[in-house]
Amino acid sequence: MAETTQKVAGRRKEVVGEVVSNKMHKTIVVAVTRKKSHPLYARVISTDKKFYAHDEKNEAHVGDVVRLEETRPLSKLKRWRLKEIIRKTALVPEVASVEVAQ
Repeated sequence: MAETTQKVAGRRKEVVGEVVSNKMHKTIVVAVTRKKSHPLYARVISTDKKFYAHDEKNEAHVGDVVRLEETRPLSKLKRWRLKEIIRKTALVPEVASVEVAQ
C-alpha cells in the first residue's frame, strides 16, 4: 500500500506597523517597531525597520496601523502584501487642490 504524504503549508509571517509613506502607486512603506530587553543592561531597546508592501487598492494612508503578510517577491524591494488596516488615522492627508488664476 502506497503512503501519501501531505505537506502542511507553513504559516506566512505577519507584522504590524505604521504607514510612513504612500507616495508610490500601489506601494506603501511601513515602519515596524520591535522592542526587546538589552541582554546586559536590561534596558528596553526599540528598533525600527521599514518594509515595502503591495497595496492593491491604494487604501492605506500615512499614519494608519496596518498588518502585512509575507508573500513572494513582487519587485526588487517588495516582499510583503497589505492584509488589513487595523486602525485608520484621525487626520486625513490634504489633497492638493489646483487653483485657477484668472
